[in-house]
Amino acid sequence: MKTVEDVLNALDELTGGRVIKSLNDITKGEHPFVIMKTSNIPGKEIIETPGLVYGEMKKEVKKIAVAMTMTEGCIELAGATGVDAIVAHHPIAEAANSGGVILKNYLDLYNIAAFELHEAFHGLHPGIPFLHGHKVYRTEVSYGGVHGNILYVGKVIPEVNTLGDILTRLDNYMGLQQEDDLLHTEKEIRNISSLTETSTVTRGRIVYGEETSPVNNVVHIFPHTGFSPDHLRQVIKEHPEADTVLASISRVYNGHPLIETAKELGLNFIIGNCHVLEILENGLPLAYALDMLLPDVEVVVFRERVTSIFINEMGSPHLKKYAEEMATGYLLKKTAVNTL
Repeated sequence: MKTVEDVLNALDELTGGRVIKSLNDITKGEHPFVIMKTSNIPGKEIIETPGLVYGEMKKEVKKIAVAMTMTEGCIELAGATGVDAIVAHHPIAEAANSGGVILKNYLDLYNIAAFELHEAFHGLHPGIPFLHGHKVYRTEVSYGGVHGNILYVGKVIPEVNTLGDILTRLDNYMGLQQEDDLLHTEKEIRNISSLTETSTVTRGRIVYGEETSPVNNVVHIFPHTGFSPDHLRQVIKEHPEADTVLASISRVYNGHPLIETAKELGLNFIIGNCHVLEILENGLPLAYALDMLLPDVEVVVFRERVTSIFINEMGSPHLKKYAEEMATGYLLKKTAVNTL
């Protein structure tokens, strides 16, 4: 029989001892991966606590779900499919990751334990650079002294010679043609012409350069982590051999200072995988590692899919009528409704 404690020990092993072992790791402020994340928006800060977030150590675990971000959708799917523990990559917060209610109430309802890793998982494998076609020779997880500001510098693998080769490689590894086919089929079944989906509309693209532009040495950045134009100038001073900036997980759009800085420095600029594909980049290796460390436990992967639909195409005719009646009869008239 495997327990929550066994899962915690497995996470500790695969991260090389990065999970927290006691409350002292949080309160003393000495653990390198117990990190405060804040934009200084009142009441919205969070402390990352890699390891067990909620659950009893001796609780039996027969089935684990690996997810990127725990949501009420994850919790409901876990409850319906016999999942005993959710291992989320991203940090878990009260209400934000549990449908607006406190974690204890929701997780206790379905007897689910919850774990998180995030920064404690970053830098453990070279998979994201590999998928983007380069072999890393420098890795930083807090470049410029900024926690979580990940930087890779790498040289392209033999089969990658141009910017176009990077995009082809990503399409093949991520199965984006299958995503296109799935979206096309869903549009037909639902008779919804406006339907779009994150992984298809955020696929990789070349911002500065051509498909035939040669690439040898890559500076791989993640814009949402706080990587700035000054950081880019500094890393190019440190690595003058670099010819290409590759941005992945998050992206930048036309006119962004990072693009302008790359152009100023004479570098190619290419966008790689978006954040929604991290479930494949980081989630799948994590799931495989847990499967190997806990052979008696079933491991599944929760992959969420976000779509966009025009309002007049959303829902059945009955649902459209319902939504309009609720809006006009209550929301716009400000009619008092008894709350639960």
